Amino acid sequence: MYEKLGELKEGYTAITDMDNKHPDMLQDIGIYTLAEGKEEVLFDGGKESAILLLEGSVRLEWNGHIQEIKRKSVFEEDPWCLHVPKGVEVKLTALTKSEVLVQKTNNEKEFEAKLYTPEDCESSVLGEGIWNGTAERVIRTIFDYNHAPYSNLVIGEVISYPGRWSSYPPHHHDQPEVYYYRFDKPQGFGCAMVGEEAYRVEHNSYITIPGHLDHPQATAPGYAMYFCWMIRHLDQNPWTDRIMEEEHKWLLEPDAKIWPEK
Repeated sequence: MYEKLGELKEGYTAITDMDNKHPDMLQDIGIYTLAEGKEEVLFDGGKESAILLLEGSVRLEWNGHIQEIKRKSVFEEDPWCLHVPKGVEVKLTALTKSEVLVQKTNNEKEFEAKLYTPEDCESSVLGEGIWNGTAERVIRTIFDYNHAPYSNLVIGEVISYPGRWSSYPPHHHDQPEVYYYRFDKPQGFGCAMVGEEAYRVEHNSYITIPGHLDHPQATAPGYAMYFCWMIRHLDQNPWTDRIMEEEHKWLLEPDAKIWPEK
């Protein structure tokens, strides 16, 4: 499923909702667009939350902690993300006009809230030196099962270089996933494939990915593509790795030759 959100208006823009909008994603996901000085109090008595700064400058207050964070560009800067269990109140104050993504899901477990800093983010460049560089991209993992086994969520980011592929080779997993997109220029675009369907993705759009479907992505030349990837673990079946499609596994062989062979 693909949807373009268009220009984000002040307030909350829902992407998914566990009750009535893409409930099969098992997550509440949305974006707060805050004018300078605007305050939001985030609280959920039954769901854990990941609070990711996309752009701007905000003050976070939770459990007696206060932290001011800022981010000019998702393309140039690693992320700040506050992860809190159910029942923790977070006060969000915009110091400048800001955009904040919030991902939530049910979780009865108690755990310590953690602010993931840019230094905590695992950022790596994949695809270097293989397939003529056609799938070179930056993958940022904010937290997953390895970092937070008590969580039911995974959240990370990808920067797909202009004219390149990502989420490649094609892979799938049992758990549902959501991709939220931005481009370095508002007219930028790319292509998202979910199973046998293909969608033209644009700035401020998203796709929902049911389990078991592969989902390779391509970026138009001239434009850099950002997407936040968000996975919900299944009960007794957490996401720990990607399952490569059998017919494309040959691409992973160290001596794989692609046309035209040299």
